Amino acid sequence: MAAPSGVVDHSALKVNQTGIVATVLVAFIAGPFFRPLLVLIPLLAVVLLLGTFAPQLALFKQLYFKVLKPRGIVKPRPVQDRPEPHNFAQGLGGVFLAVSSVFLLPLPVVGLAIALLVAVLAFINLAFGYCLGCQIYYQLGRAGLIKATPSSRTTGTV
Repeated sequence: MAAPSGVVDHSALKVNQTGIVATVLVAFIAGPFFRPLLVLIPLLAVVLLLGTFAPQLALFKQLYFKVLKPRGIVKPRPVQDRPEPHNFAQGLGGVFLAVSSVFLLPLPVVGLAIALLVAVLAFINLAFGYCLGCQIYYQLGRAGLIKATPSSRTTGTV
């Protein structure tokens, strides 16, 4: 029996990944010189977590759907796929950025390192189409720890 699936616009996911990478890089590069920019990390954590549970609040995806796509700046790329692994991966990134935020004041090097890890994984997904968060989602489902419907796509894009 085939797993139920839907259509996911992978262009929206790519815009989301680009936003994550760009935001973390600005905080990582400029934050040590201008500390107020470090607030971008907890703000990004909030954006990702809100977007995970309320898609209408997913800032970068809304930028895609309301600005970039209607103006033809980014073309849609609908793919037969399930949204759940991508949402899980986004939430996982949000959790790691929240943990990163906790470390930013007492141990900024640790906080920035964790945030950079999130950016690197988002970049790998953006550039190569491998989504570690999606893979974790499927493995947790396979182990019976979460209810995850298997998909023909074992690597997706967040």
